[in-house]
Order: sequence, then structure tokens, then C-alpha cells
Amino acid sequence: MNWNTLLGLPPVASEHGRHVDDLIIYMHWLMIALFVGWLLYFAYALIRFRRGRNPKADYVGVKSHASSYLEVAVAAVEGALLIFLAVPLWAKAVDKFPDKQQATVVSVVGQQFNWNVLYADKEGEFGRQEMRFVNATNIFGLDPSDPRGKEDVQVTGLGEMHVPVNKPVICYISSKDVIHSFKVIAMRVTQDAIPGMRIPLWFTPVKEGRYQINCAQLCGNSHSAMAAGMLVVESEAAFDKWLASKKGAATSFE
Repeated sequence: MNWNTLLGLPPVASEHGRHVDDLIIYMHWLMIALFVGWLLYFAYALIRFRRGRNPKADYVGVKSHASSYLEVAVAAVEGALLIFLAVPLWAKAVDKFPDKQQATVVSVVGQQFNWNVLYADKEGEFGRQEMRFVNATNIFGLDPSDPRGKEDVQVTGLGEMHVPVNKPVICYISSKDVIHSFKVIAMRVTQDAIPGMRIPLWFTPVKEGRYQINCAQLCGNSHSAMAAGMLVVESEAAFDKWLASKKGAATSFE
């Protein structure tokens, strides 16, 4: 049985996405188990403490400390899950980024109401960037005097981002104006885009196709227009051809 289909989960196209879906499915099973367990306990309590069996109220109540021990045990289990499962998994996803030279490195800047993408050079490095250089035609704040910036490729105003399949993608997420949120459901990634900050995330696409880029943060009257963004996952050869066609010909809002 395909639980993803049964639960109505959207298609997944990233390497880590199946682990995200597995966690969602496990949580559903846990909630089902808790729901059934509490229903059984409720039925037991109705029968065990019915009026016919207990005509006179007991004003002393339970004298056993079993419930206290149970609460301590639950807290201990939750603490163990946090320390030995959640924290290591988070550290693996956040701290252990792939080698930049073996990945596609991009800077993604949201603005009302579109996505802009800057592709790093072959070494995974960007040209020097400073806030004072940011303007309508230099969204990423690239220093025009830095020769390294000549290798970077800007794709602005299109809301389209291309990446090769089966190769890690490192994204540095930021915003030009208000808070946005970069969300690609098929890749199971979401990250707020905050002005003045560059927040990294990474994923590995494993299936070619066109996937919608959403803004998961209300960012203005035309917030919905940012859902027109597209992540295009294609072969390495197709990506190289597309990237070559964009060199020196970045589009602009002006």
C-alpha cells in the first residue's frame, strides 16, 4: 500500500523528501495509536467508575504515585527523543552541507513579487557582495569592480530556477524588501527569506520536471503571484546549455 497516495501527500522529488514523508506517516500512526488508546481508557473509566459500582464518592482519591511515575517516564522518553534523535538529525541536515565544488550553488532573493537567482562560479563562490551596491538592476549587490563577479550568472524577473538532477543544490535565501518564504513542496524544503540575512539550505533533486516555487509568507497584495515561480530540474547537459544562454544576458525589472 502506498501511504503517500493514501494520505494525499504531494509528489516528492528530492533525496531527503522521502524521510520527511516517512516522519509524517509515523506521526499519523502515533496519533492513531494515541487516539485509540485514549478511547479505550475512556471506555474503561466509564465502566470502572460508573455510579452503580461507586454509589458514594471517595473524597480521598487515589493514593498511589503511579501517575507521577508515568509522567516522569513520558518526560524522560521525550527528552531522549529530543537529545538522541531530533538534535542529531537536525545537525546532519543543517551543519553537514555538501562540498560546494560538487554542488550547484545559488543565491535566491525574493522581492515583491518574484524570485531572483544568482548562480555561483564553478568553484561555488560568488563575487564580492555589499548592501550599498543593491539597486533595481543589481539585486544581489555584486561589486562591479570585482572580477570574480563576471563568472556569476544572474537570472532576475523570470521567477525561474534551473538545477541539474542528482546533484546537490545549495541555496542562500534572502529578500530585497519584506519577509518572504522560499518553499518548494516537491523538494520538501521551506526557508524564510529575511532582508539583510543569507540563510543556507540544501537539497538533492532526484527527478526531472518542473516544480512550483511558493512564497509561504504573506508578503503583500500580490503575494499569490510568487507561486508562478518554477524550479526546473533537468539533465546536466540541458542545465549547462541553459546556463550558458543566460551568461551576460540577465533580465532586469528596469
